[in-house]
Amino acid sequence: MPHARAVPLSAPPSSYIAAVERYLTGAGLAKSSVRIYRISLTTWGWMLAGEPPPTGPARRGAKPPVFPLAAIDDPALPKVLAELAAARADEMDADTVNRELSIARKAIGWWQRQGWIDGDPTIGIERWPAPPDRTKALAENEVLSLDLEDLYPQDKRGRITAKGGATEWIHWQSGTAQLLPRLIARRTRGPLFLTGRKAVAGNGSRSAPSVSACGWAGVPPFPGVRVPAARQAPCGNRKGVCRGSGPARCD
Repeated sequence: MPHARAVPLSAPPSSYIAAVERYLTGAGLAKSSVRIYRISLTTWGWMLAGEPPPTGPARRGAKPPVFPLAAIDDPALPKVLAELAAARADEMDADTVNRELSIARKAIGWWQRQGWIDGDPTIGIERWPAPPDRTKALAENEVLSLDLEDLYPQDKRGRITAKGGATEWIHWQSGTAQLLPRLIARRTRGPLFLTGRKAVAGNGSRSAPSVSACGWAGVPPFPGVRVPAARQAPCGNRKGVCRGSGPARCD
């Protein structure tokens, strides 16, 4: 027997974009969540239209294609969507991709309950496992040599040139993402970590940040960050380890 379509509880929206707005205003979301939900659903607007979403600078000001919400019920969409989701997972960190998938599913479920669509094209798309944390395995100098041009804040990752010239990626979470603007300030290029001291001649590496009471260039200390012995805090901390997240102190 053919599947019976649910009777719409209200007039269906004219487009996907209109459906997103109806969801954001009618699903009882917390005000603090609306912005994140809108960003995620805007990103999925491209994918539900069968197109890869833009990333990086191209993302700014870009608007997803206009298409009717009923297009989500296209039987060919799940396969296309699975391929687009996998491609996005290769470009973005797992946390972002999984959050976007979760939000898309919530919106689709709400639209189904309104009787506006029948199916869920995300069925079969699994959550992506978080990549192994390789931060601790990276050599100290590789992290300290990061340039601002190596950072991709919108993707929460940075490009590192490892030994032998291989390119590797360091990923960070929301806490680090909130601290980065304070470290970068208004700079647009040059080294991420600055120093007020001259590099040791002949060491072949960029000097580390200037340390003041275990703080990096005036930024509050990062717990557990080991400062090279040659660049210890003025208090003479021989271990060169920043402790705690409050007022800086040397142990």
